[in-house]
Amino acid sequence: MDYIIICIVSLLASGLTLFSGFGLGTILLPVFALFFPVEIAITLTAIVHFLNNLFKLALLGKHANYKVIVAFGVPAILFAFLGAYTLKYLTGLAPLFDYTLFDKQFYIEPLKVVIGLLLIFFALLDIIPKLKNLQFDQKYLPFGGVLSGYFGGLSGHQGALRSAFLIRAKLSKEAFIATGVVIACVIDISRLSVYAETIIEQKDILNYSLVIAATIAAFFGAYFGNKLVKKVTIDSLQKFVAFLLIVFSFFFILGII
Repeated sequence: MDYIIICIVSLLASGLTLFSGFGLGTILLPVFALFFPVEIAITLTAIVHFLNNLFKLALLGKHANYKVIVAFGVPAILFAFLGAYTLKYLTGLAPLFDYTLFDKQFYIEPLKVVIGLLLIFFALLDIIPKLKNLQFDQKYLPFGGVLSGYFGGLSGHQGALRSAFLIRAKLSKEAFIATGVVIACVIDISRLSVYAETIIEQKDILNYSLVIAATIAAFFGAYFGNKLVKKVTIDSLQKFVAFLLIVFSFFFILGII
């Protein structure tokens, strides 16, 4: 059943990224978190995200602007390591407190609080007009790399911040997309190198066949979504997805999920 649910959501999530404005990782992370501990869910999402980006890189990589990649990507790589190590640190912390509801014990854990708050923040970032339309001057590209890299390493949330900085880099549409994909790949490589220890330690929990199935489903979702429409933002759908993410985040923070 977990195969069916995760593959269907991966397919739909990948397709939704073309319509809703949310990234694959943002939508897929909560689904993995329903079946696995949060640190494992982040690792599994990172693997699917990276493989999906490699697929995009093969299609679009030739259009990338490597001057922008160096300015943005170098600090992003360094701070992706820091974000990934922050994740490892939070994973080892004891619950902040616990409570009982309907005769069941629930625990509020630091890692779930941080990831839940980030999900809420990035959901709001994609639907509140003033936040959604944030743009930063080219001279701040290295700072954008710092932010995007750190949050990418910590939770996988890098796309919205990356776009806010790259949009002012005077790139063509093809170069903008390709440059973003290259940067996403290097951030994914950085964080996965830190997650590798978790992957080795939790090899019995990590279901590699499930990851492969979810990745293939994501490929199909991107392919068929692209066939339906060329990068359209549907406001009502975007708000609905954001609402679901926020509801999930509150349950996540409260330890109910």
